[in-house]
Amino acid sequence: MGIKCIVVAPSLIPVRQGDRVKTDRRDALRLAQLLRAGELTAVWVPGEDDEALRDLVRAREDAKEDQLAARHRLLKFLLRNGIHFAQGAKNWTAKHRNWVDGLKFENRALRIVFQEYLHHLDEIAGRIERLEQEIHLQATESSHAPVIQALQTLRGVAEITATSLVAEIGEFSRFQNPRQLMAYAGLVPKEYSSGASRWQGGITKTGNAHVRHSLTEASWSYRYTPAVKGEIRKRQEGKSPEVKNIAWKAQNRLHRKYARMVSRGKPHSVAVTAVARELLGFIWAIACTTEQTLNTKNPSIA
Repeated sequence: MGIKCIVVAPSLIPVRQGDRVKTDRRDALRLAQLLRAGELTAVWVPGEDDEALRDLVRAREDAKEDQLAARHRLLKFLLRNGIHFAQGAKNWTAKHRNWVDGLKFENRALRIVFQEYLHHLDEIAGRIERLEQEIHLQATESSHAPVIQALQTLRGVAEITATSLVAEIGEFSRFQNPRQLMAYAGLVPKEYSSGASRWQGGITKTGNAHVRHSLTEASWSYRYTPAVKGEIRKRQEGKSPEVKNIAWKAQNRLHRKYARMVSRGKPHSVAVTAVARELLGFIWAIACTTEQTLNTKNPSIA
């Protein structure tokens, strides 16, 4: 009908605490007043391709959760039967899997249970492999590929993580500054300040939990000394000098922040969360730079 429409975040609509009368007419009038005053927060509506990529990434997350649960069931089954792997060795390494494959049970019922648990694990592994193959295809050939490839210049942000961030966030340039993106991910601290008093607590954890989880896992890699080698060097090949410069700044800054916080006695988890918040700022810078370059080359996209 030629009418511009926006989708508004319900949790961010101002509410009068003393208003106890609610009708459709009053709601419509109130929304019109808030829209005129600029008090409504519009949310980004993903397109079909964005939703499809998001479903693909989340399907892999579900498969990984199923794999963890299946592994726990198998290990508890072995534990109930008094079967233990070598003390001090890690589970689910190649050596551990070879040991599991070599186990034998004389009791027929136990043998069937063990085989079914093992077969279920193999089925999940196949599912994960198929999903990751499609994620790789999307990360290299889809319309999101340039941003996904650019984000992989950062340490700790490999293909799966980069694709997850792009799928969940969508257009990075819709955020005017990185602080807005940090708030969107729920990585900013809670605060209650009034007069001379100021109180800050843990992170708000509002917004997208998938983004927050991906960033936290990626941030653990900044414990190590900054370096560009191995997989990081391969991922940076062919990328623009500006993007690689941002990635190098991120390594130095975030490693120093982690070391400084830990030396002051902060728990490692708290330091990693702080690193994740600042890492999101570097991700925003790289993504916006890439999106701006794409819009310059293809004005029709903008």
